Amino acid sequence: MGNLWNEILDAFFLNANLRPRQILVLGCSTSEVIGQRIGQGSSLEVAEVLLPPLLRRVHEQGIFLAVQGCEHINRALVVEEACAEHYELEVVTVRPALHAGGAMTVKAWEKFSSPVMVERIQGHAGIDIGDTFIGMHLRPVAIPIRIHVKELGEAHLTLARTRPRLIGGPRAMYE
Repeated sequence: MGNLWNEILDAFFLNANLRPRQILVLGCSTSEVIGQRIGQGSSLEVAEVLLPPLLRRVHEQGIFLAVQGCEHINRALVVEEACAEHYELEVVTVRPALHAGGAMTVKAWEKFSSPVMVERIQGHAGIDIGDTFIGMHLRPVAIPIRIHVKELGEAHLTLARTRPRLIGGPRAMYE
């Protein structure tokens, strides 16, 4: 799974066009990755395989990572305190657990240097592993990123970037 994940990350970052200090939202059902129903088999082992390579790339590019939890914590996200401060996000009080947040948020909480939880964010791009529905945390006008990989393990994979809205009428110029 590690090699495939690196291929996915290569293709994603090639197409996402993220700039420093922008936000990447990650939603990941480790249960779905191992072929179980979402929320039924949270796997710290899968999170431990997937999170470190992503964190390396995030640090290399100077972007913020927001890791979405499950509905048991209202899909709140783990972010670095610096992200919350930079975007003036309201910090909420909840700590992710294996069955209330999920394995990926637990690992993010452990590995981030100064983790906090936020309830709302508007990310610039997203990786959704296992149909966790990260769309509520992306900026308007999400654009799918299509790559050769459609699944990670047994989980459906969706990648997206965002762009500013096109406004105006028939005389508007966009480029």
